[in-house]
Amino acid sequence: MVDNFVRMFEDSFRHNWNEPCFTDYETNKTLTYGQVAEQVEKLHIVFQKCGLKKDDNIALIGRNSTNWAIAYIATITYGAVIVPILHDFHAKDVHHILRHSDSKFLFSSEVIWDHLDENEIGEVRVVLSLTDFSPLLVRMPKSALSDASDIAQSLEGVEQQPAEEKACDFAGLSLDDLSHDAVQKAFDEKFGGVFHKDLIRYNYKDNEELASINYTSGTTGYSKGVMTAGRALASNAKFGLDEGLIKTGSRFVAFLPLAHAYGCAWDFLGSVCGGGHTWFITKVPTPKVLMKAFAEVKPNNILSVPLIIEKIYKKQILPIISKPSMNWVLSVRYLDELVLKQIRKQLVAAFGGEFEQIIIGGAAINAEVEAFFEKLKFPFTIGYGMTETAPLVSYAHWTKFVPQSCGRILKCMEARIANPNKEGVGEIEIKGDHVMLGYYKNEEATRASFTEDGWLKTGDLGFLDADQNLFIKGRSKTMLLGPSGQNIYPEAIEDKLNNMPYVLESIVVQRDGKLVALVYPDMDAVDAAGFTQADLPQELDHVRKEVNQQLASFEQISKIVVQTQEFQKTPKNSIKRYLYS
Repeated sequence: MVDNFVRMFEDSFRHNWNEPCFTDYETNKTLTYGQVAEQVEKLHIVFQKCGLKKDDNIALIGRNSTNWAIAYIATITYGAVIVPILHDFHAKDVHHILRHSDSKFLFSSEVIWDHLDENEIGEVRVVLSLTDFSPLLVRMPKSALSDASDIAQSLEGVEQQPAEEKACDFAGLSLDDLSHDAVQKAFDEKFGGVFHKDLIRYNYKDNEELASINYTSGTTGYSKGVMTAGRALASNAKFGLDEGLIKTGSRFVAFLPLAHAYGCAWDFLGSVCGGGHTWFITKVPTPKVLMKAFAEVKPNNILSVPLIIEKIYKKQILPIISKPSMNWVLSVRYLDELVLKQIRKQLVAAFGGEFEQIIIGGAAINAEVEAFFEKLKFPFTIGYGMTETAPLVSYAHWTKFVPQSCGRILKCMEARIANPNKEGVGEIEIKGDHVMLGYYKNEEATRASFTEDGWLKTGDLGFLDADQNLFIKGRSKTMLLGPSGQNIYPEAIEDKLNNMPYVLESIVVQRDGKLVALVYPDMDAVDAAGFTQADLPQELDHVRKEVNQQLASFEQISKIVVQTQEFQKTPKNSIKRYLYS
């Protein structure tokens, strides 16, 4: 990786100065690259006033927005370390992350800040609102409060004040010092009232240095802080540029959480570095909201998770193609081509009509859905990555995508299969530019994640074909053993279950040596069919028998247990399996 991450921002701001950079979709407020650069400079002034130094950690939490993106860029180009926090995390988890990450500064949406306890935020000394960058809190870090109080009490003739207030005095900083007027005055003094692209000079930071700490939303236990170097972020962004996925003026709709590595890499970082224009969905990205945004923005490429695609298939396509008359039409040559062509045309139009492809990642896609979209010749592809690789490991353009794979291993990455079985399936291990530096303040977890010769252990099971296309079978931590030692991949069974009537989502676990399916029912479908709650167990048992006909003898589901409440999930919408195993 040659391109320096910080310099990529400098170059893009100068080159695209008058081009549109960010738009908050709901308000339609747009900032050019020059206007974004000006906001970045003002935040640098705030950081200087707060005494922040290179490599200090700055946390950021809130929904996707222009100001979220500006706060991220300002942190990176100042030479500090960004700590993005998923906005869906519980307050106690946010408190833990702020303390564990040693963050000294926090950008937060006011809604989230209202639910946080300032006595639980560790060393954070300043909190700025993501609404308008106004200060919400200014204080000395918690560890200095007692010292400040002791000094204050030892001063004769000084009227005693609460330790918190006296700490602010000793910090030499107040809310007024960070007001818009104060920052604007400092900005005008620095640039003489005229700011232009040739004045941009960001602090240099080597690509091997720490740039971000991402706390995972892992499904198997407590989150860990993934330390990502500048080279990994730069390489992910540059890959999008080299592949032609991002060009000057490319349009993106950012609805995946930017605090997660997948959405951050291309919808945001790649777009900015390549001169693209990103529309941020600043509220809950429901299918209705997204379809409206796609129709209006007409994005050039779309990043999605399987959940969105599967919902469209199950709610809009499946009811059509399941009709007896449609089954007959799809079985007749030429007629099926005409019908599929029409469905494809409608789907392409629904996503805006001007996209090159939909790139799906973040989780495994349902096999039946993938097969139908392949039959439809719909322009989609599936990639593979993880937070520990910022995130990309494999990808292929949709015209070169091999069905059921996750694309081809990137040229800047290497992959191997550890301890493969007779089918060639084993744990996927990787190395290359995108691999993390380790887990923050967790040497034990870092050592456990790497082999002795330096390969990252992904925890995923799969195999590689002769062309380096990667095929995923499941997670090593979720794989089950059959009665005669056979490998059972519960995700493959769940795939079939989730396509059945009355099943909204499921997980398969092993209890007393037998496979049990935990099912959260699709009550809309149950109500539409006219069933009562008492009928549901019997109907789901019919589902169990039908699914078992598609499974090997050692994969048979012994029973289905109805979940009356939705499965607990991570912010990425993955079920927290460890709670149900």
